[in-house]
Amino acid sequence: MSEICIRRAHGMTLAKARKAAEKIADELAAEFEMRHAWEGDTLNFSRSGVHGHIRVNTKEVEVQAKLGFLLAFLRPKIEQEIHRFCDEKFGSPPAAAHAAPRRGG
Repeated sequence: MSEICIRRAHGMTLAKARKAAEKIADELAAEFEMRHAWEGDTLNFSRSGVHGHIRVNTKEVEVQAKLGFLLAFLRPKIEQEIHRFCDEKFGSPPAAAHAAPRRGG
């Protein structure tokens, strides 16, 4: 299993961060038939071959996804799309910010 973990600082209120995460999940649901549901401030998502979460707080957003064997080869494209979604919904990261270290991939 391949894992993607991206953390991004933001300057939003918790309510706005939750709305942004919901928009990301809605777009993923429409494009990839993913299911999603809130559990506290964590939006869990899943579909065949992938599951993960979008966790928000008042300072940052974390997107974590675990890709099954068949989707692991698409990891670079999926990771790029997650960064694009985060750029659109949470703003571009500061120059010093970077993704969390890659694991299992």
